Amino acid sequence: MEKIYLDNNATTAVKPEVLDAMLPYFREQFGNPSSVHWAGRMVSGAIEKAREQVAELINCSAAEVIFLSCGSEGDNYAIKGTADALKNKGNHIITTAVEHPAVLETCEALEKDGFEVTYLKVDHDGMLDLQELETAITDKTILISVMWANNETGNIFPIKEIGEIAKKHKVRFHTDAVQAVGKIPVDVREANVDMAVISGHKIGAPKGVGAMYLRRGTKISRFMHGGHQERNRRAGTHNVAGIVGLGVACELALQQLDENYTYVRKLRDKLEKGILESIPDVKLNGHPNADLRLPNTLNVSFNFIEGESLLLFFDMKGIAASSGSACTSGSLEPSHVMGAMGVDIVLAHSSTRFSLSSDNSEAEIDFVLQELPPIVQRLREMSPLYNREDPTPLSCDECRMVHRA
Repeated sequence: MEKIYLDNNATTAVKPEVLDAMLPYFREQFGNPSSVHWAGRMVSGAIEKAREQVAELINCSAAEVIFLSCGSEGDNYAIKGTADALKNKGNHIITTAVEHPAVLETCEALEKDGFEVTYLKVDHDGMLDLQELETAITDKTILISVMWANNETGNIFPIKEIGEIAKKHKVRFHTDAVQAVGKIPVDVREANVDMAVISGHKIGAPKGVGAMYLRRGTKISRFMHGGHQERNRRAGTHNVAGIVGLGVACELALQQLDENYTYVRKLRDKLEKGILESIPDVKLNGHPNADLRLPNTLNVSFNFIEGESLLLFFDMKGIAASSGSACTSGSLEPSHVMGAMGVDIVLAHSSTRFSLSSDNSEAEIDFVLQELPPIVQRLREMSPLYNREDPTPLSCDECRMVHRA
């Protein structure tokens, strides 16, 4: 059975060039870069080269790059570090209702410590109102945190404009750029960003490594203690092999950015057009203007069916995608992103995300478009919602009863 992977926003395969670059650092060049002897010197230079490769991709200086374990650590560091460093100035943070849990849960934790958080709403297309953002700023606002692109819908937020607002009001600006880096141009200087976070496993590097851009001169409290690594900004022994892999992945991403954008966008557009033309009662989740979404991401809802059931049928055909439903975690609640967009609860439960990469082929898209319509039709025929005489959307309680049944 052919295996088709369309879940690249969750993680990507390690690129061959990345793996080849990493291998020597597991055995031959095994030293601790903090050591002053020959074994440490052998690897410390590799870390600095990777720092330069990351910096070139996002347009900053190498000295402004901090290596971390993942994107979630970076979001925690940026938000908590800022909150602690600027707590005497203010206690107000602005973010959005559609952020990654690494941002939302960090903000919720700070609320328990006395901070106030404004969660900006999005419209039905999942986009922000910049006037609402600017109006939310007070003399106590110390941080704005808005993701560069949404991991579920692929919506690209107006980061440059937000950066201008933040600079105008002298408020620090952090962005989770995990999904954007490597797919679209990310220029932290042009966007007036103070802190930006990236993750290796989203761009062909291994899991367990990431980086944060910290603008020179930005005051921030240390998030981890115990050592003087990363210029005394982040304690912990360096993941040398992972950092080397991240550096190579960033270099490849920069070299192939335009080519990959064009190629993956073509595949995504073909998939989107094919689904909307061949299957009735489908809703696009995200901005209708494809230019305002990541080139690799498509999120759609198939009315009358459950997204988890669709994924099970997909899996039997060798197709890997993801659902906006949280049912696998034991919850019947749909994605918080769909909820923030005001998507009907039945449609939200059927939301399905396809996220492509340059490893995908047109033949794979053809196969998905061949297999998807009969799967959707079969699930609809099994659904108690499909043949209801009353087309009025079910209430939350009614929906839960249907799912329990």
